[in-house]
Amino acid sequence: MEASLLISIISFLIVISICVVSHEGGHYLSAKWRDVLIHEFSFGMGPAVWSRQKGETLWSVRAFPIGGFVRLEGEDASEEAPKPDGYDPSRSLSSKKPWERLLVLASGACVNLILAWLLTAALLTGHGVMDLERPLVGKIMEGTPAYSAGMESGDVIKSINGKELNKWSDIRETIQNKDVIGDHFHVTVERGEQTLNLDIDIPVDPAHGGRLLGVQPGRITYPVYVALQKSLGYSWNMGVEILRGLWMVLTRKVQSDVVGPVGIAVMAGDALKQGIWSFIAFLGVINLHLGLLNLLPFPALDGGRIIFILAEMITGRKVPEKWESLIHYGGFIILISLIILVTGKDIIRLFIK
Repeated sequence: MEASLLISIISFLIVISICVVSHEGGHYLSAKWRDVLIHEFSFGMGPAVWSRQKGETLWSVRAFPIGGFVRLEGEDASEEAPKPDGYDPSRSLSSKKPWERLLVLASGACVNLILAWLLTAALLTGHGVMDLERPLVGKIMEGTPAYSAGMESGDVIKSINGKELNKWSDIRETIQNKDVIGDHFHVTVERGEQTLNLDIDIPVDPAHGGRLLGVQPGRITYPVYVALQKSLGYSWNMGVEILRGLWMVLTRKVQSDVVGPVGIAVMAGDALKQGIWSFIAFLGVINLHLGLLNLLPFPALDGGRIIFILAEMITGRKVPEKWESLIHYGGFIILISLIILVTGKDIIRLFIK
């Protein structure tokens, strides 16, 4: 087995394990809190390859690591599971108050969203993000004009050709200015307490379609309490973009680029190869996707089940459980079909070239 394939498989198993166990763990803990009978906690889908009964709950691992579930008493009217001696019907999810059922169903996605927030905060504290608010040089690329001129990491580019720079984007705007005649630039940098004047030739790079100085932004890290605050903003903005992108796909304003388990495995492997912080960032993004998508009002998803509870809370009438089960079953068939279709497209795109 090739090393890259092995890395992708291991990375995928790590990502899916953390996401699924966190999600189902949210359902499990909230169900426990509201005294709902939990028949099974399963990682994976398909036939069981390992199982162990502990108290009232069967813990299992199934053949295909593409999901998981917590099977609750009264969640699906079409299923009838053995009940323990002395079973109290009030422990059925269907017998709980609407707000309790809402809590149990929403808690899985909420845990994914919280995990995404915490992972992003960890990234901001431990690794940081590119500082685009200042023209601070973080990395110099070898063989570029900046490298040849002797620029160093930590330099602050104060001006180019006499134009004062305030933020990172000012660098590109200045050297790409079409009104500039010739390739010679006078660059003033601040290095510690020194001010240096550098004369740099920055020719047009055909590969990039413009002039390339050869510098990357510096990174900025935040204390934990600041990172937790900023992480909310990062997660919110990314969540809005995820939902906007989904809407554009559904309305066919952009071409669908959805990936399935195979695509996620490849991306997870690529992220891990780039380093632990890239992998943590990827894990945060996947948890954010999983949390938001599970809250969508589609049958079989948590959001689809929540819609029925909200309708009950508003109207005071409950949809017959058999009808609701049929609707969710139809949604489940559609979702499984989509997973198979997307996985097939992944395989064709990645392996059959």
